[in-house]
Amino acid sequence: MLEFYEISKTFNTDILKKPFTALAEVSFIIPEGKVIGFLGANGAGKTTSIKIAMDFIRPTTGHVKYGKALGGSKEKAFEKIGYLPERPFFYPHLTGREFCHYMGLLSDVPKPRIKDQIKNWANRFKIEFALDREIRTYSKGMLQRVGFLATLIHDPKLIILDEPLSGLDPIGRKELKEIIAEVNKLGTTIFFSSHIVSDVEAICDSVMFLKDGKMVFDGSVDSIINDNIKPECIIKYRKCEKVLSTKVLNCNKQSEIEKMIKNGIELISVETEKPTLEEIFYNV
Repeated sequence: MLEFYEISKTFNTDILKKPFTALAEVSFIIPEGKVIGFLGANGAGKTTSIKIAMDFIRPTTGHVKYGKALGGSKEKAFEKIGYLPERPFFYPHLTGREFCHYMGLLSDVPKPRIKDQIKNWANRFKIEFALDREIRTYSKGMLQRVGFLATLIHDPKLIILDEPLSGLDPIGRKELKEIIAEVNKLGTTIFFSSHIVSDVEAICDSVMFLKDGKMVFDGSVDSIINDNIKPECIIKYRKCEKVLSTKVLNCNKQSEIEKMIKNGIELISVETEKPTLEEIFYNV
């Protein structure tokens, strides 16, 4: 759908200092119909990558390819992309409804369709009660919701979100994750950056890790977790009315279980030790 091919980006911030390389030969493909998480610590190059994808800045070397699902060219692609930056600017004296209507007009959406889209999604985003208030009165969570709603007005094929869950409370994060999953089920591809690894694990099909401007992993969530499973299992058992546990190597699992049964120990469960994506991310 959208492809980065050996993208590098160097910034010359000061004539007295060496150029800063934000991205170094980064290549990846955003496949159609998926939810893709884009992970990395602050300064890893996530926002730079997104700005290049949106053509806000140009790469030093390499190129971006926009696939047939996006019209096959840069000019046509942006008619089919919805985008929400990490720190969006909202006209403070417009109401939420006026802002969404304005964004729809910028995308040449017919007025009746804009009205229907606002009506359909405002209830889902739980901001219908605030749409006729000025945006300057909105909280952080409400700004994220109205911004996300505005990206949906023109029925994009791909939505790019830069840290959409940052700064939200747990309830707000949960609700926006549900909406991301819902929008994806309607056929829209979602690509979003985040440093909240548990959120990515909860809703993404695949994940990319950037570190110091380089791609260190690109694959499915299941594959990276399975590749990092330790060769150990946890055996839980009951002894003297207490629930206890012990770790053993998988190769010794059978003999340990047989020994416990022989000694009359009540087994409760045997589970392979499986790390979370967050643990893997911090190890990387």
